[in-house]
Amino acid sequence: MKEFSELISKRRSTRKFTEKQLNPEQVEAILKAGLKSPASKSKNPWEFIAVEDKILLEKLSMCKQNGSKLIAGCALAVVVLADPLISDVWIEDASIASIMMQLQAEDLGLGSCWVQVRERFTSADTPSDEYLRELLDVPLHMQVLSIIAFGYKEQDREPFDDAKLQWEKVHINKF
Repeated sequence: MKEFSELISKRRSTRKFTEKQLNPEQVEAILKAGLKSPASKSKNPWEFIAVEDKILLEKLSMCKQNGSKLIAGCALAVVVLADPLISDVWIEDASIASIMMQLQAEDLGLGSCWVQVRERFTSADTPSDEYLRELLDVPLHMQVLSIIAFGYKEQDREPFDDAKLQWEKVHINKF
């Protein structure tokens, strides 16, 4: 494991991946990170659909009008779902699980990118979650938050530059 500060500085969204596939241990580690993520009152409303099939990845890449094409080139996509009947903070819980998987990927030397699904639309103006619901047989009670794309980075990006941090957005005691 890298130092945490290095891990969060290096984790940048990866939109171009190599053709190399992930091994089962890498996939398991990513999914374990999601399953170990904290959730309000330990209700764990999230569920995940792991997709490695190239044909399905291509279809997933069409879930939005813009910003989802990168999924076709990834090695693994994890569709992040949650049950709002289990928790009223399902969005937050599923978001935490998503970033936990992304940090695990970075720790493994892999890239990842969050693709927003909730409140987005396909190029045919179909709600993205409905498109995925039909494609992946998602039960009606489940809500789709996002798809996280994983794979080997085609190229490394520069880590975040601490000199460019927006400290003016930090307020002490009062706004």
